[in-house]
Amino acid sequence: MILQKLSIIIITTFSFIATAQTSKKEMSKLIHDEFQFADKQYKYLMKAIPQDKMPQSYKASEGKVVTKDISWWCSGFYPGSLWMIYEQTKDLEIKKEAERTLSLIESNKTFTRDHDLGFMMFCSFGNAYRITKDPKYKEIILASAESLSTRFRPGMQAILSWDKMADFKGPVIIDNMMNLEMLVWASQNGGNKKTAEIAIAHANTTMKNHFRPDYSSYHVIDYDKNSGKVLSKKTFQGYSDSSAWARGQGWALYGYTMMYRLTKDEKYLSQARNIAKFILNNPTLPEDKIPYWDFNDPKIPNVPRDASAAAIISSALLELGQFTKGEEKKNYIGVAKKMLINLSSEKYHAKLGENGGFLLMHSTGGLPLNSEIDVPLIYADYYFLEALKRYKDWYL
Repeated sequence: MILQKLSIIIITTFSFIATAQTSKKEMSKLIHDEFQFADKQYKYLMKAIPQDKMPQSYKASEGKVVTKDISWWCSGFYPGSLWMIYEQTKDLEIKKEAERTLSLIESNKTFTRDHDLGFMMFCSFGNAYRITKDPKYKEIILASAESLSTRFRPGMQAILSWDKMADFKGPVIIDNMMNLEMLVWASQNGGNKKTAEIAIAHANTTMKNHFRPDYSSYHVIDYDKNSGKVLSKKTFQGYSDSSAWARGQGWALYGYTMMYRLTKDEKYLSQARNIAKFILNNPTLPEDKIPYWDFNDPKIPNVPRDASAAAIISSALLELGQFTKGEEKKNYIGVAKKMLINLSSEKYHAKLGENGGFLLMHSTGGLPLNSEIDVPLIYADYYFLEALKRYKDWYL
Protein backbone atom coordinates (compact mmCIF):
# COMPACT_ATOMS: atom_id res chain seq x y z
CA MET A 1 0.00 0.00 0.00
CA ILE A 2 2.85 2.39 0.86
CA LEU A 3 4.61 1.58 -2.42
CA GLN A 4 1.35 2.11 -4.31
CA LYS A 5 0.83 5.52 -2.71
CA LEU A 6 4.47 6.43 -3.38
CA SER A 7 4.03 5.47 -7.04
CA ILE A 8 0.96 7.68 -7.33
CA ILE A 9 2.86 10.60 -5.80
CA ILE A 10 5.81 10.08 -8.17
CA ILE A 11 3.55 9.81 -11.23
CA THR A 12 1.56 12.88 -10.19
CA THR A 13 4.72 14.89 -9.53
CA PHE A 14 6.28 13.81 -12.82
CA SER A 15 3.10 14.74 -14.71
CA PHE A 16 3.05 18.19 -13.09
CA ILE A 17 6.72 18.81 -13.85
CA ALA A 18 6.35 17.56 -17.43
CA THR A 19 3.45 19.94 -18.01
CA ALA A 20 5.20 22.87 -16.32
CA GLN A 21 8.36 22.30 -18.34
CA THR A 22 6.60 22.12 -21.70
CA SER A 23 8.37 24.97 -23.44
CA LYS A 24 6.86 27.76 -25.50
CA LYS A 25 8.35 26.12 -28.58
CA GLU A 26 6.69 22.80 -27.71
CA MET A 27 3.33 24.47 -27.01
CA SER A 28 3.60 26.39 -30.25
CA LYS A 29 4.16 23.13 -32.12
CA LEU A 30 1.29 21.44 -30.28
CA ILE A 31 -1.10 24.24 -31.19
CA HIS A 32 0.09 24.37 -34.80
CA ASP A 33 -0.26 20.61 -35.13
CA GLU A 34 -3.73 20.65 -33.55
CA PHE A 35 -5.04 23.16 -36.09
CA GLN A 36 -3.45 21.25 -38.96
CA PHE A 37 -5.10 18.09 -37.63
CA ALA A 38 -8.44 19.88 -37.24
CA ASP A 39 -8.20 21.05 -40.84
CA LYS A 40 -7.86 17.46 -42.05
CA GLN A 41 -10.27 15.92 -39.55
CA TYR A 42 -13.09 18.34 -40.29
CA LYS A 43 -12.91 17.40 -43.97
CA TYR A 44 -14.07 13.95 -42.88
CA LEU A 45 -16.84 15.57 -40.87
CA MET A 46 -17.86 17.78 -43.80
CA LYS A 47 -18.50 14.72 -45.95
CA ALA A 48 -20.56 12.96 -43.29
CA ILE A 49 -23.34 15.49 -42.81
CA PRO A 50 -26.42 16.34 -44.91
CA GLN A 51 -26.38 19.76 -46.53
CA ASP A 52 -29.27 21.03 -44.39
CA LYS A 53 -28.07 19.78 -40.98
CA MET A 54 -25.37 20.58 -38.42
CA PRO A 55 -23.07 17.99 -36.79
CA GLN A 56 -23.67 17.32 -33.12
CA SER A 57 -22.06 14.03 -32.10
CA TYR A 58 -21.16 10.53 -33.26
CA LYS A 59 -22.68 7.11 -32.57
CA ALA A 60 -19.76 4.71 -32.80
CA SER A 61 -22.07 1.68 -32.55
CA GLU A 62 -23.77 2.76 -35.77
CA GLY A 63 -20.79 4.44 -37.41
CA LYS A 64 -23.02 7.49 -37.88
CA VAL A 65 -22.63 11.21 -37.28
CA VAL A 66 -25.54 12.62 -35.27
CA THR A 67 -26.91 15.81 -36.81
CA LYS A 68 -29.43 18.44 -35.75
CA ASP A 69 -31.68 21.03 -37.37
CA ILE A 70 -30.46 24.62 -37.63
CA SER A 71 -32.68 25.74 -34.75
CA TRP A 72 -30.82 23.43 -32.33
CA TRP A 73 -28.83 25.37 -29.74
CA CYS A 74 -25.51 24.00 -31.02
CA SER A 75 -25.93 25.13 -34.63
CA GLY A 76 -23.29 27.87 -34.34
CA PHE A 77 -20.42 25.73 -33.09
CA TYR A 78 -19.60 23.96 -36.35
CA PRO A 79 -19.30 27.14 -38.45
CA GLY A 80 -17.48 28.83 -35.57
CA SER A 81 -14.96 25.99 -35.41
CA LEU A 82 -14.48 26.15 -39.17
CA TRP A 83 -13.73 29.87 -38.99
CA MET A 84 -11.13 29.33 -36.27
CA ILE A 85 -9.52 26.55 -38.30
CA TYR A 86 -9.47 28.74 -41.41
CA GLU A 87 -7.94 31.61 -39.43
CA GLN A 88 -4.96 29.42 -38.54
CA THR A 89 -4.56 27.39 -41.76
CA LYS A 90 -5.92 29.70 -44.51
CA ASP A 91 -7.47 26.62 -46.13
CA LEU A 92 -9.99 27.90 -48.67
CA GLU A 93 -11.95 24.64 -48.64
CA ILE A 94 -12.57 25.12 -44.92
CA LYS A 95 -13.56 28.75 -45.52
CA LYS A 96 -16.04 27.72 -48.21
CA GLU A 97 -17.70 25.29 -45.83
CA ALA A 98 -17.77 27.96 -43.12
CA GLU A 99 -19.53 30.36 -45.50
CA ARG A 100 -21.99 27.68 -46.62
CA THR A 101 -23.00 26.88 -43.06
CA LEU A 102 -23.41 30.55 -42.18
CA SER A 103 -25.89 30.95 -45.00
CA LEU A 104 -27.70 27.89 -43.68
CA ILE A 105 -28.24 29.32 -40.19
CA GLU A 106 -28.67 33.01 -41.08
CA SER A 107 -32.44 32.79 -40.68
CA ASN A 108 -31.89 32.17 -36.95
CA LYS A 109 -31.34 35.94 -36.57
CA THR A 110 -35.09 36.25 -35.96
CA PHE A 111 -35.28 33.19 -33.68
CA THR A 112 -36.96 34.04 -30.36
CA ARG A 113 -38.13 30.69 -28.99
CA ASP A 114 -35.34 30.25 -26.42
CA HIS A 115 -32.22 31.86 -24.97
CA ASP A 116 -29.51 30.17 -27.02
CA LEU A 117 -29.08 32.76 -29.77
CA GLY A 118 -25.65 33.77 -28.52
CA PHE A 119 -24.38 30.22 -28.99
CA MET A 120 -26.08 29.99 -32.35
CA MET A 121 -25.15 33.36 -33.84
CA PHE A 122 -22.19 34.88 -32.00
CA CYS A 123 -20.03 31.75 -31.98
CA SER A 124 -20.62 31.57 -35.74
CA PHE A 125 -21.12 35.06 -37.17
CA GLY A 126 -19.07 36.61 -34.38
CA ASN A 127 -15.99 34.68 -35.45
CA ALA A 128 -16.76 35.34 -39.09
CA TYR A 129 -16.95 39.09 -38.52
CA ARG A 130 -13.87 39.13 -36.29
CA ILE A 131 -11.83 37.46 -39.01
CA THR A 132 -13.27 39.06 -42.17
CA LYS A 133 -14.80 42.35 -40.96
CA ASP A 134 -17.55 41.81 -43.54
CA PRO A 135 -20.33 44.29 -42.59
CA LYS A 136 -23.09 41.87 -43.53
CA TYR A 137 -22.01 39.60 -40.68
CA LYS A 138 -22.17 42.50 -38.24
CA GLU A 139 -25.73 43.31 -39.27
CA ILE A 140 -26.76 39.73 -38.66
CA ILE A 141 -25.23 39.83 -35.17
CA LEU A 142 -27.06 43.07 -34.35
CA ALA A 143 -30.36 41.60 -35.54
CA SER A 144 -29.71 38.46 -33.49
CA ALA A 145 -29.08 40.54 -30.37
CA GLU A 146 -32.40 42.30 -30.84
CA SER A 147 -34.14 38.94 -31.12
CA LEU A 148 -32.45 37.62 -27.98
CA SER A 149 -33.40 40.74 -26.05
CA THR A 150 -37.10 39.86 -26.48
CA ARG A 151 -36.52 37.00 -24.02
CA PHE A 152 -35.86 39.46 -21.18
CA ARG A 153 -38.57 39.52 -18.51
CA PRO A 154 -38.49 42.77 -16.48
CA GLY A 155 -40.24 41.17 -13.51
CA MET A 156 -37.49 38.56 -13.26
CA GLN A 157 -34.70 40.92 -14.35
CA ALA A 158 -33.43 37.97 -16.35
CA ILE A 159 -33.63 36.35 -19.76
CA LEU A 160 -36.13 33.52 -19.79
CA SER A 161 -34.46 30.31 -20.97
CA TRP A 162 -37.55 28.50 -22.21
CA ASP A 163 -41.26 29.29 -22.29
CA LYS A 164 -42.02 25.76 -21.15
CA MET A 165 -39.74 23.31 -19.37
CA ALA A 166 -41.23 20.44 -17.38
CA ASP A 167 -42.96 21.96 -14.33
CA PHE A 168 -40.93 25.18 -14.27
CA LYS A 169 -42.71 28.53 -14.47
CA GLY A 170 -39.80 30.82 -15.34
CA PRO A 171 -36.67 28.72 -15.87
CA VAL A 172 -33.25 30.34 -16.13
CA ILE A 173 -30.23 28.08 -16.56
CA ILE A 174 -26.59 28.92 -15.83
CA ASP A 175 -25.80 28.25 -19.51
CA ASN A 176 -27.60 31.52 -20.24
CA MET A 177 -24.54 33.48 -19.10
CA MET A 178 -22.83 32.48 -22.32
CA ASN A 179 -25.37 34.29 -24.46
CA LEU A 180 -24.73 37.68 -22.84
CA GLU A 181 -21.58 38.42 -24.84
CA MET A 182 -23.54 39.01 -28.02
CA LEU A 183 -25.84 41.48 -26.24
CA VAL A 184 -23.00 43.58 -24.83
CA TRP A 185 -20.96 43.38 -28.04
CA ALA A 186 -23.94 44.55 -30.08
CA SER A 187 -24.52 47.58 -27.87
CA GLN A 188 -20.82 48.50 -28.15
CA ASN A 189 -20.76 48.09 -31.93
CA GLY A 190 -23.63 50.17 -33.22
CA GLY A 191 -26.58 48.23 -31.83
CA ASN A 192 -29.26 49.05 -29.30
CA LYS A 193 -27.74 50.26 -26.00
CA LYS A 194 -30.50 48.46 -24.12
CA THR A 195 -29.08 45.06 -25.01
CA ALA A 196 -26.08 45.68 -22.75
CA GLU A 197 -28.40 46.81 -19.95
CA ILE A 198 -30.30 43.53 -20.32
CA ALA A 199 -27.07 41.52 -20.17
CA ILE A 200 -25.92 43.32 -17.03
CA ALA A 201 -29.30 42.88 -15.33
CA HIS A 202 -29.26 39.17 -16.14
CA ALA A 203 -25.69 38.73 -14.87
CA ASN A 204 -26.57 40.51 -11.61
CA THR A 205 -29.72 38.46 -11.06
CA THR A 206 -27.84 35.25 -11.77
CA MET A 207 -25.06 36.22 -9.36
CA LYS A 208 -27.64 36.85 -6.66
CA ASN A 209 -29.63 33.62 -7.04
CA HIS A 210 -27.64 30.92 -8.83
CA PHE A 211 -24.70 30.48 -6.47
CA ARG A 212 -24.15 28.65 -3.22
CA PRO A 213 -21.83 29.94 -0.45
CA ASP A 214 -18.94 27.92 -1.96
CA TYR A 215 -19.54 29.60 -5.37
CA SER A 216 -20.75 26.44 -7.06
CA SER A 217 -23.76 27.03 -9.27
CA TYR A 218 -27.21 25.54 -9.40
CA HIS A 219 -28.26 24.53 -12.90
CA VAL A 220 -31.82 25.90 -13.03
CA ILE A 221 -33.48 28.67 -11.04
CA ASP A 222 -37.23 28.82 -11.45
CA TYR A 223 -38.72 32.30 -11.09
CA ASP A 224 -42.15 33.80 -10.86
CA LYS A 225 -42.08 35.69 -14.14
CA ASN A 226 -44.01 38.65 -12.76
CA SER A 227 -42.53 39.17 -9.30
CA GLY A 228 -39.07 37.65 -9.80
CA LYS A 229 -39.53 35.52 -6.69
CA VAL A 230 -37.34 32.40 -6.68
CA LEU A 231 -39.67 29.41 -6.72
CA SER A 232 -37.08 26.62 -6.72
CA LYS A 233 -33.44 25.75 -7.36
CA LYS A 234 -33.09 22.58 -9.42
CA THR A 235 -31.06 20.65 -11.94
CA PHE A 236 -31.95 19.30 -15.34
CA GLN A 237 -28.62 17.79 -16.40
CA GLY A 238 -26.69 17.40 -13.14
CA TYR A 239 -26.54 14.58 -10.59
CA SER A 240 -28.89 16.29 -8.11
CA ASP A 241 -30.41 19.66 -7.36
CA SER A 242 -27.62 20.36 -4.88
CA SER A 243 -24.72 19.02 -6.96
CA ALA A 244 -22.16 20.91 -9.06
CA TRP A 245 -22.71 19.83 -12.66
CA ALA A 246 -19.27 20.22 -14.24
CA ARG A 247 -20.18 21.93 -17.49
CA GLY A 248 -22.44 24.32 -15.60
CA GLN A 249 -19.50 25.43 -13.48
CA GLY A 250 -17.61 26.01 -16.73
CA TRP A 251 -20.41 28.15 -18.12
CA ALA A 252 -20.39 30.21 -14.92
CA LEU A 253 -16.62 30.73 -14.91
CA TYR A 254 -16.53 31.66 -18.57
CA GLY A 255 -19.59 33.91 -18.30
CA TYR A 256 -18.38 36.10 -15.44
CA THR A 257 -14.83 36.34 -16.79
CA MET A 258 -16.30 37.48 -20.10
CA MET A 259 -18.63 39.97 -18.40
CA TYR A 260 -15.65 41.51 -16.62
CA ARG A 261 -13.82 41.88 -19.93
CA LEU A 262 -16.82 43.64 -21.47
CA THR A 263 -17.82 45.90 -18.56
CA LYS A 264 -14.74 46.12 -16.29
CA ASP A 265 -17.11 45.77 -13.33
CA GLU A 266 -14.93 44.41 -10.52
CA LYS A 267 -17.72 42.34 -8.99
CA TYR A 268 -17.71 40.11 -12.07
CA LEU A 269 -13.97 39.54 -11.77
CA SER A 270 -14.37 38.69 -8.09
CA GLN A 271 -17.15 36.24 -8.95
CA ALA A 272 -15.03 34.56 -11.63
CA ARG A 273 -12.07 34.18 -9.27
CA ASN A 274 -14.27 32.59 -6.62
CA ILE A 275 -15.79 30.17 -9.15
CA ALA A 276 -12.28 29.27 -10.32
CA LYS A 277 -11.31 28.59 -6.71
CA PHE A 278 -14.24 26.20 -6.32
CA ILE A 279 -13.31 24.30 -9.48
CA LEU A 280 -9.55 24.15 -9.05
CA ASN A 281 -9.59 23.29 -5.34
CA ASN A 282 -12.35 20.71 -5.67
CA PRO A 283 -11.23 17.38 -4.18
CA THR A 284 -12.89 15.42 -7.00
CA LEU A 285 -11.08 17.25 -9.79
CA PRO A 286 -8.83 14.54 -11.28
CA GLU A 287 -5.06 14.86 -11.46
CA ASP A 288 -5.23 15.34 -15.25
CA LYS A 289 -7.73 18.21 -14.67
CA ILE A 290 -10.41 16.75 -16.99
CA PRO A 291 -13.51 16.87 -14.75
CA TYR A 292 -15.94 14.10 -14.08
CA TRP A 293 -19.37 14.98 -15.48
CA ASP A 294 -20.55 16.19 -12.05
CA PHE A 295 -18.27 17.14 -9.15
CA ASN A 296 -20.63 15.48 -6.65
CA ASP A 297 -21.47 12.15 -8.25
CA PRO A 298 -20.94 9.71 -5.34
CA LYS A 299 -19.70 7.02 -7.74
CA ILE A 300 -16.58 9.00 -8.66
CA PRO A 301 -14.14 7.81 -10.04
CA ASN A 302 -16.33 5.23 -11.79
CA VAL A 303 -18.31 7.81 -13.76
CA PRO A 304 -17.84 9.49 -17.16
CA ARG A 305 -15.53 12.44 -17.71
CA ASP A 306 -16.63 15.56 -19.57
CA ALA A 307 -14.02 16.80 -22.04
CA SER A 308 -16.39 19.61 -23.03
CA ALA A 309 -16.30 20.97 -19.47
CA ALA A 310 -12.49 20.85 -19.56
CA ALA A 311 -12.37 22.73 -22.86
CA ILE A 312 -14.71 25.45 -21.59
CA ILE A 313 -12.89 25.80 -18.27
CA SER A 314 -9.51 25.90 -20.00
CA SER A 315 -10.61 28.70 -22.32
CA ALA A 316 -12.09 30.62 -19.39
CA LEU A 317 -8.98 30.21 -17.23
CA LEU A 318 -6.78 31.54 -20.02
CA GLU A 319 -8.91 34.68 -20.16
CA LEU A 320 -8.99 34.97 -16.37
CA GLY A 321 -5.20 34.91 -16.52
CA GLN A 322 -5.39 38.12 -18.54
CA PHE A 323 -6.95 39.93 -15.58
CA THR A 324 -4.87 38.58 -12.69
CA LYS A 325 -1.25 38.68 -11.56
CA GLY A 326 1.50 36.70 -9.89
CA GLU A 327 0.96 33.18 -8.61
CA GLU A 328 -2.79 33.38 -9.20
CA LYS A 329 -2.28 34.15 -12.88
CA LYS A 330 0.41 31.48 -13.14
CA ASN A 331 -1.93 28.91 -11.62
CA TYR A 332 -4.79 29.67 -14.01
CA ILE A 333 -2.52 29.46 -17.05
CA GLY A 334 -0.80 26.34 -15.73
CA VAL A 335 -4.03 24.42 -15.19
CA ALA A 336 -5.40 25.52 -18.57
CA LYS A 337 -2.17 24.44 -20.21
CA LYS A 338 -2.36 21.04 -18.52
CA MET A 339 -5.94 20.63 -19.72
CA LEU A 340 -4.94 21.41 -23.29
CA ILE A 341 -1.98 19.04 -23.21
CA ASN A 342 -4.15 16.23 -21.83
CA LEU A 343 -7.03 16.91 -24.22
CA SER A 344 -4.44 16.62 -27.00
CA SER A 345 -3.29 13.23 -25.73
CA GLU A 346 -4.45 9.84 -27.01
CA LYS A 347 -6.72 9.44 -23.99
CA TYR A 348 -9.08 12.21 -25.11
CA HIS A 349 -8.08 13.00 -28.68
CA ALA A 350 -9.30 11.27 -31.85
CA LYS A 351 -7.08 9.79 -34.53
CA LEU A 352 -7.35 11.08 -38.08
CA GLY A 353 -10.44 9.76 -39.84
CA GLU A 354 -11.93 8.32 -36.65
CA ASN A 355 -14.48 9.59 -34.08
CA GLY A 356 -16.83 10.63 -36.87
CA GLY A 357 -14.55 13.52 -37.79
CA PHE A 358 -14.75 15.19 -34.37
CA LEU A 359 -11.59 16.21 -32.50
CA LEU A 360 -12.25 15.23 -28.89
CA MET A 361 -13.67 12.11 -27.30
CA HIS A 362 -15.25 11.51 -23.87
CA SER A 363 -17.73 14.34 -23.40
CA THR A 364 -21.01 14.00 -21.52
CA GLY A 365 -24.12 15.88 -22.58
CA GLY A 366 -26.97 14.86 -20.26
CA LEU A 367 -26.27 11.79 -18.15
CA PRO A 368 -29.56 11.84 -16.17
CA LEU A 369 -31.38 12.08 -19.51
CA ASN A 370 -29.39 9.12 -20.87
CA SER A 371 -28.27 11.46 -23.63
CA GLU A 372 -24.83 11.94 -25.22
CA ILE A 373 -22.79 9.97 -22.67
CA ASP A 374 -19.08 9.46 -23.35
CA VAL A 375 -19.22 10.77 -26.92
CA PRO A 376 -17.73 13.57 -29.00
CA LEU A 377 -19.69 16.83 -28.89
CA ILE A 378 -19.38 19.74 -31.30
CA TYR A 379 -19.08 22.35 -28.55
CA ALA A 380 -16.20 20.46 -26.93
CA ASP A 381 -14.32 20.90 -30.21
CA TYR A 382 -15.28 24.58 -30.42
CA TYR A 383 -14.01 25.57 -26.98
CA PHE A 384 -10.91 23.38 -27.39
CA LEU A 385 -10.01 25.28 -30.56
CA GLU A 386 -10.81 28.60 -28.88
CA ALA A 387 -8.57 27.72 -25.92
CA LEU A 388 -5.72 26.76 -28.28
CA LYS A 389 -6.09 30.08 -30.10
CA ARG A 390 -6.18 32.01 -26.83
CA TYR A 391 -3.04 30.29 -25.57
CA LYS A 392 -1.27 31.10 -28.83
CA ASP A 393 -2.43 34.73 -28.88
CA TRP A 394 -1.78 35.53 -25.20
CA TYR A 395 0.94 33.26 -23.86
CA LEU A 396 3.34 32.41 -26.69
